[in-house]
Amino acid sequence: MANEEGRGIYIAPMDTATPTLSRRLLAEGVGTAFLLMAVVGGGIAAQRLSPSDPGLQLLEAAVVTAFALAMLIWSFGPISGAHFNPCVTLMDTLMGKRSTKEAATYVGAQVFGGILGAILANIMFELDAITWSQTSRGGAGQLLGEVIATLGLLMVIFLVARPGGAGAGFVAPAVGTYIGGAYFFTSSTSFANPAVTIARMFSDTFAGIAPASAPGFIIMQLGGTGVAFVLVRYLVDGDLNPLSPGIGSGEQGTSR
Repeated sequence: MANEEGRGIYIAPMDTATPTLSRRLLAEGVGTAFLLMAVVGGGIAAQRLSPSDPGLQLLEAAVVTAFALAMLIWSFGPISGAHFNPCVTLMDTLMGKRSTKEAATYVGAQVFGGILGAILANIMFELDAITWSQTSRGGAGQLLGEVIATLGLLMVIFLVARPGGAGAGFVAPAVGTYIGGAYFFTSSTSFANPAVTIARMFSDTFAGIAPASAPGFIIMQLGGTGVAFVLVRYLVDGDLNPLSPGIGSGEQGTSR
């Protein structure tokens, strides 16, 4: 797919028409909303089903998130690229595959959709629509965990989807599997997403994060994105120059 089409990473090969920006933004917003309903709603359900077993709660939440995320990527990928994550959009932009202006609209849709999804999850479980989380998260270990979680997520996406990689069709299960595992192997339980981090402030439940803790997580996620850009760029192209064409770019455009 050519760069100017701006469709994102996950493309259905039979779809040759480029969705309008409004359709892509709606897909990003709706997809991110459903992702947050899975994260927050799954956390609430896990807390209620296994009130005395935090390990089982985490497992249940991880499985729900992993499965839902994979299905959402498969569903919305051919429309918007199924980013659902400002870090993915930023990485795409750094690779020269999306304009800064379009990236900003994607991020806005993701944040709005995420907040809406968290609110809807609260309402589904008969909680107040908005209750600011009281769960403090932080410390050097958890902040490092967010760098690693984000770095790993972006490497999975951009290395699997690259020309010569496993292929775009494998991104959905790869991302779902990675996030499910990262719930356990990262100290922060792998937020790895600024839109998710912001949205989880709105729910004082298992998945919540206190507003005071969110900025540190977001800064670390952006730091992980920077590291991912350098590593992926060098691993695929042997190129660290941010002004040169993106990964796999050429006269025929970039396979996305």
